[in-house]
Parts: sequence; C-alpha cells; structure tokens
Amino acid sequence: MTKPIWIKHAAQLVTLQHELAGPRIKEAMSHLAIIEDGSVWLEDGIIQAVGTTKELEETYTARSDEAEIVDATGHLVTPGLVDPHTHVAFGGSREREFEMRLEGATYMDIMNAGGGIHATTRMTRTATEDELVRQTTKRLDSFLAHGVTTVEGKSGYGLDLETELKQLRVMKRLQAEHPMDIVPTFMGAHAVPTEYKGREEEYVDLIINEMLPVVAKENLAKFNDVFCEVGVFTPEQSERILEAGKLHGLVPKIHADEIEPYQGAELAAKVGAVSAEHLLKASDEGIQAMAEQGVIACLLPATALYLRETAARGRVMIDAGVPVAISTDCNPGSSPTTSMPLVMNLACISMRLTPAESLCAATYNAACAIQMEDKVGSLEVGKQADIVLWSVQNYQELQYLFGVNHVQSVWKKGVKVVG
Repeated sequence: MTKPIWIKHAAQLVTLQHELAGPRIKEAMSHLAIIEDGSVWLEDGIIQAVGTTKELEETYTARSDEAEIVDATGHLVTPGLVDPHTHVAFGGSREREFEMRLEGATYMDIMNAGGGIHATTRMTRTATEDELVRQTTKRLDSFLAHGVTTVEGKSGYGLDLETELKQLRVMKRLQAEHPMDIVPTFMGAHAVPTEYKGREEEYVDLIINEMLPVVAKENLAKFNDVFCEVGVFTPEQSERILEAGKLHGLVPKIHADEIEPYQGAELAAKVGAVSAEHLLKASDEGIQAMAEQGVIACLLPATALYLRETAARGRVMIDAGVPVAISTDCNPGSSPTTSMPLVMNLACISMRLTPAESLCAATYNAACAIQMEDKVGSLEVGKQADIVLWSVQNYQELQYLFGVNHVQSVWKKGVKVVG
C-alpha cells in the first residue's frame, strides 16, 4: 500500500464532473466543474474524495499525519491528459522528409516515392522488439512530462502479420512495464505495402482473413482503424475491413477525410465507429451524420500545422453537436510531437475551440474516444488517481501561454511520475 496523498488549496481544481454519461457536446464541453480552493485525497491509486479544502479538512484532518501533503496554492490541478490517437510504437525517424516538404513535396508525393509510411514500415520491420520498446519508452516518458497519463497506440507500421503483431506486443509489454496506460489499436490498414502495389484487394483479404483473426485471438487490440483516403483504401474497402473487425469484437475507428473529401465521416457514422480522426476535409453532410450517430471527432491540429494544411472545422463540429476530442497524432512523419499542451493551444488558435472546450477535448472526451471514461479523464471518486499539477493559476492561462510546458507534477494511479 502506498502512502495517501492530499492535494490541497488548488487555485482551480478542474474536475470535469457531470451528471450525464457519454462524451460531452455543445455547451456541455464548457462545463469543467471547477472547484476553487480545491482539494483531492488519493489512496491506493484511486481518488477517494474531491471537494473544497474546507470540506476535505472536515473528514481527513485526523489522518493528515499519515498522508503526503501537497500544497497546490496558486496552481491549477486537472485530470491527467488523455491522447486518443497516436502511432507511438515505431522504428526510426524521418527528419529528411521535413526538408522535402519544405521544398515543395506533398504528403502523397513522399509516400508514393517510397517514403512516408513505407519508410517507417521498413525501419519498423527491421527493428527488434527490444529496440522498439526502448524507442517507444522514450516517447512515453516525454508524454508523461507533458501531462499525458493515457495514450491510444496504433500499429500500422508493419503491414505484414509478423510486424503488426510485433508492434502490438510491444505496446502490451509496455502496458505492463511503463506507468502509462496504453490502449492498443490494430491498424494493418494504414497503407497498402509496396509489395502489394497493384494487388490492393489481395492485401485487404490478407487483413480480413489472416491479420484480424490473430489479433483478436491474442487479445492484442481494442480497436480496428483504417486509412480511408484517395490512393490508400477506398470507402468500400474500408467498410469491409471495419465490418470484419466488428465480427472479431474490435471497435471501429477511421482515419477520414484528411487529404481529400472522401465520404470518410459518412462511413464512420454508417459503421458505428467510436471516432473518426483528422477530418480536415469532412463534408457538412458527414459532420451532420457524425452528430446524429454520436461519433467522436478526434481532431489533430498539430498535424495540420506540420503539413501546412487548414485545420479541421472544430468550431463548426461542436456547434453541430459532434463530440470533439483532440490529440497529438504522435507519429514520425506528420506530427513528431508528444506535447498535448501545444495541441490544446492549437485547438484554440486554429480550430476556434474555447480554452474550456479544448481542455474537455484533451481529457474527458478524449477518454470517451478510447472507451476509458470510466477510469480516466475526470477527477471523480472511484477513478484512477491520474492528476496533473500545473504552474499556472487557471485553465485560461494554460491555453493562453503558448508553446510552454507548464507541468510541475504528475501522478499516475496515485504514484508521482513527474516532479
């Protein structure tokens, strides 16, 4: 048993408590349930009490000698951030492509020339499991340093059965060895491997008939994702892959409408996806369909910035009733960052989310996008004690001070992992 922790006198304790279950939409995304002079008691990795410092003193003063006291005077306290869309487990890096893009090459130009996803695939295929564990651990440590305590992690840099399983096993191993919660997603449909060029339907069959059954049998993933994009997988192929995954108990996700409008948002609604990702080019009809079906829009403003694209229409989506989450999209080609604070800033600047909506999108709604809202994403009794102490006084200041990491301390399941 670990020593209890009592965090007291927070200038703002952002709890995100809400009487309704499910992802927040419209005005509810701004209801942060803030407690001034807030206090939280953690014990055995679980939140035991949340309230004002005065309220908790009435119950816990008699036990204060047995607890570690954290004076949060003048500081903001929030739930640990949740990143619902990463490609965190991969081999190598692609810094040369950054220069190529600045010289005028497009995302698809690089990919069609054997770079992009294909380049990382080659490096991930040749890396050993131990090498991938070492590289991924560094990224997870960086996430923690930026206040992120839970991430989703996709495969998709194997594009063959052996390497896809290797990526997923790396994440399963790190779930046991690293403080971070890692929620795994199978994404064999990240690209068509070069050896299947011109034989795309054969690769789709390989995913459906060989990869998905093994992933499900070994319980290596919770979700099944597909890159529905011109030149990658068609809406028809994407639907086949997602429906096949559902037969194996894998919840559908979809990379949708990133480069060109391609009916991806509409397909997300049709197949009952928990979330649709990117959505830079999503149609009005697709946005409406997502709102009607409760599909979470997982928006990635750092990726849009890095690719010098116009960001997704986050303001339009929220106003239309789509629940919105945000993510780093941590990956080696189009968003090599682990900074969710930066992503929250960008969500406000480039997608016109308010600071409150941005924080909700990076905590509770993000947890909903990976079906972890019963454990993380808000500060409520009975949930994991995943908590961040920030060196700012309020959530507005967190979003206002651009490009700075304000993390002072991080607790994961009640254990201090940063600070």
